[in-house]
Amino acid sequence: MVGVAQLVEHWLVVPVAAGSSPVIHPMETVPAPPLIGAGGPVSSSGLSSDSDVRLRTGAGGADTDVRERPDTIEQPTFDTPWLTIVWNDPVNLMNYVTHVFRTYFGFTRAEAEKLMLQVHHEGKAVVASGNREEMERHVEAMHDYGLWATVGHDG
Repeated sequence: MVGVAQLVEHWLVVPVAAGSSPVIHPMETVPAPPLIGAGGPVSSSGLSSDSDVRLRTGAGGADTDVRERPDTIEQPTFDTPWLTIVWNDPVNLMNYVTHVFRTYFGFTRAEAEKLMLQVHHEGKAVVASGNREEMERHVEAMHDYGLWATVGHDG
């Protein structure tokens, strides 16, 4: 980022048009406008927050303030999986729930029985994870089978 700012500062030359002001040499400095931080104007120290980094560049002792973005910017996570959660209900028999898990999700008998027992004893079980649209399709399918299911978000 600093390299780009320095290149722009050193190589940008404003062309002289007839009747306009003279070209400013790239190494000369022009007073910079005040920097505005996220919370308003920059403080007297020149920093709007602890994460701002300020560099001094320029020729002939003149300083130009260049503000750089911090290296660590928190990015939202888009890869957090959505979940299909099947809930215990007083209607469906355990062997039917096992049958649904094997038929729809393709679980082995052992996997399906383990999830069914988790639903029975703990009240719910996560049977699938992935993108939201896919989990919504799974929940709709569970409703079609007569099971109680919801879409949840991990995190």
